Amino acid sequence: MGNVSETVMTAEQRKILAVMLVPMFMSLLSVSIVNVILPDMQRSIGASNSAIQWVLSGYTLAFGVLLVAAGRAGDLFGRGRLFVIGVSVFALGSLISGLSPDPLVLNIARVVMGLGSGLLSPQGVGMLQQYFHGKVRGRAFGMFGTIVGVSVGIGPVLGGGLIAVLGDEWGWRSAFLINVPIALTAIILGRFWLPKSAWIGTGTESASQGRRRADFDPIGLVLLGVGTLLVMLPFLERGAGAWIYALVPVGVAVVWLWVRWENRYSRRGGSPMVDMQLFRTRSFAYGASLTSMYFVGMPGIWVIVALYLQNGLGFPALHAGLIGLPSALLSAIAAQAAGRVVLTFGRKMVVLGVAIGLTGVVASALLVLAHEAWGISIWWLLLTLGITGLGQGMAISPNQTLTLAEVPVEYAGSSGGVMQTGQRVGTAIGIAIVTAVFFVVQPLAGYGAAVVAGFGFIALVIVFAGIIGLVDLARGRAKARQEGQPVSS
Repeated sequence: MGNVSETVMTAEQRKILAVMLVPMFMSLLSVSIVNVILPDMQRSIGASNSAIQWVLSGYTLAFGVLLVAAGRAGDLFGRGRLFVIGVSVFALGSLISGLSPDPLVLNIARVVMGLGSGLLSPQGVGMLQQYFHGKVRGRAFGMFGTIVGVSVGIGPVLGGGLIAVLGDEWGWRSAFLINVPIALTAIILGRFWLPKSAWIGTGTESASQGRRRADFDPIGLVLLGVGTLLVMLPFLERGAGAWIYALVPVGVAVVWLWVRWENRYSRRGGSPMVDMQLFRTRSFAYGASLTSMYFVGMPGIWVIVALYLQNGLGFPALHAGLIGLPSALLSAIAAQAAGRVVLTFGRKMVVLGVAIGLTGVVASALLVLAHEAWGISIWWLLLTLGITGLGQGMAISPNQTLTLAEVPVEYAGSSGGVMQTGQRVGTAIGIAIVTAVFFVVQPLAGYGAAVVAGFGFIALVIVFAGIIGLVDLARGRAKARQEGQPVSS
């Protein structure tokens, strides 16, 4: 697949997409579906509040810590190999989770699931970079955005539906067990449908040609993993007390040491986990910053909306989940459409998507105020949150396409891992802050004021993401003028 078409997707490319996107959907679904099934899970196995919290935290930490290292391993040893290993580990964790007899086994199994997700996710991004080019790459990332949007929206609905159909006990267990046959199918299809080159990385090529085997940079792996863990942990384990936030500056210091190490390692002729020269590339530096900032804000929407609807207004879990369905569908449709034209409109589309998402957040806050003051139906959130989903579809997938456009293929996996790590860290920090705002305001002014305050924080964060996009857009235009090119970015 060296000279693939840049405008028409081939049959082989469609097979690669099918193999990649279904397990990635499965891994993302395992984040959103858990929020709805937690109460039934807790009653079934007799878990304490702190133990059940680790069902969420253990998965997220394992997922986030492994992303960059797994991406680099795929670059070196073959993305197909790491993908199949990741799907296998995820399937094992899902099986054990669904059959767990007690909280300890469940939490260990969720960590295993997180490790599997961390292994497989960067391989998908790396293969999109490797096998898709030009407009076809934009369409492929658009389909990836569709998977993200649908997984977030359908998770709560699917979880509530499984419990409604199968009952409290097997409803939550089936939410995990359903992953097993899907994963097995993906492993079989991957073995037959992925190209031979997907099983060969730069490290295995070097070894087969008699050159020095590529370096995995184990010290860099440990430093980044520890730094990411220390930064994320306080925002996921908030019940430990204020002291735990002292780990954040320690984690930042470790990440700084990692950056220093990577630069030194590269100067000595080694092969670093992440080529720091990537951050000198405007498209990558600004795009990664924008997506990290965006994820500090947007994921918190669904947490505070669920708290407001279920705890404040008494909605059942299934009804609360349905509120997000139009948002997910509009996000999926917008991502598909944006993927086809992203190379035509460039960063302007991302900035417009951020602005539309911001409009949806502000409209949702105003609607809650109108519901509290005049009794206007809260179901109008279907519309306002739908606007937010529309903006997300126009922003996230096009931003990913543009951010990775100038990244060398040999670093496609690790650079994708960097972006996804920024998203995971941003999500952990954002949800911690927005829920803190919610729980501080709620006892003082009620649920309505609490959710409006949460929306206010989210809107502020999205404004900052938009500013990053505008600065990138302005710099791109200035560069185009200097080079005498048409101003279109």
